[in-house]
Amino acid sequence: MEYRKFGKLDWKASALGFGCMRLPTKDGKPMSGRIDQEKATRMIRNAIDHGVNYIDTAYPYHHGKSEAFVGRVLTSGYRERVKLATKSPVWLIKKPKHFDKYLDEQLARLRTDRIDFYLFHALNKKVWEKTIVKHKLLDRAERAREDGKIVHLGFSFHDDFAAFKKIVDGHDRWDICQIQYNYMDTENQAGTKGLRYAASKSLGVVIMEPLLGGRLANPPRTIMEIMKSDRKMRSPADLALQWIWNQPEVSLVLSGMNTLGQVRGNIRSASASGVRSFGALDLKLIDRIKKKYREMVPIPCTECSYCMPCPNGVDIPRNFEVYNNGYIHEDMRTARNTYERFVPKKNRASACAQCKRCERKCPQKIPISEWMPRVHAILSGGRISS
Repeated sequence: MEYRKFGKLDWKASALGFGCMRLPTKDGKPMSGRIDQEKATRMIRNAIDHGVNYIDTAYPYHHGKSEAFVGRVLTSGYRERVKLATKSPVWLIKKPKHFDKYLDEQLARLRTDRIDFYLFHALNKKVWEKTIVKHKLLDRAERAREDGKIVHLGFSFHDDFAAFKKIVDGHDRWDICQIQYNYMDTENQAGTKGLRYAASKSLGVVIMEPLLGGRLANPPRTIMEIMKSDRKMRSPADLALQWIWNQPEVSLVLSGMNTLGQVRGNIRSASASGVRSFGALDLKLIDRIKKKYREMVPIPCTECSYCMPCPNGVDIPRNFEVYNNGYIHEDMRTARNTYERFVPKKNRASACAQCKRCERKCPQKIPISEWMPRVHAILSGGRISS
């Protein structure tokens, strides 16, 4: 395992961190509450045994079951071998005292007396102003730090660079930030500018969605044709991860792994990682891939599910996934069959009432209400004008 400088802290992080949002499930549904505990325990402990020293979870992951599961996994001496990160459910905080209520609940779930990295979850400009600042939650967090319940403080982020800069500059005791970043998101959200700005402020920068919700690990045929020119014959996932690790400002890359094979593969990648390991040909290859992807993918959904639940029952990420897969794999027939057989009528795009509540919560700022009728028209076998 390779280890990297983590901002201003006197601690080095494993290049790879384990994200506990996409653990294997008993029912096969991504991120459901029915975690396959045997498989997931083996995966997390295998990762720790091979050098991973950062475990990330959050209050809502796996329908609220992830934290308690992680607490059980980190018994038998594993807790002492890692830094544990979780996140404050800021959308539930309506009064200042709610911060402490949820923090205490999370400590109990995680079976620990301290949280090494406590992050305000999914900040944007509105949440920063209307929740964090309004309720003076930074004061609450600093008191919790003084009490030893929190060791390091930070935030995860979904908005634009201007909002990111405002939040970074809004507190002089941040230790960590977590941003979405991959070779397709260099100009989205915090982007490369945000990565470099945070690093310039000596924050540890944790990367989430390095494979864009898994899409960069399973590219379509046209992308694979481009990747055949890779002189190092790297897998799509390895190439995407190495591109991130190449950048010195990156402290750690989180991966939401759901098979033991993925754990082993990502550990091999992390062990071969290094700052400024990319040459001119590597960067040129990434540029070619980015250009082709941008020509192909119609809806930039990462399946983060922040848009859910829909008040009308639409399974927004699932509808987008089916549509995007059909589009980029040039196989709309299979996509239509999937839509008909595996997406219940009550959860299809046709149930969208154009209320736009989802759009206010979408980190990617996707015009969901505009896409839904188009998605249904195509996946139900119809045609629409462009």
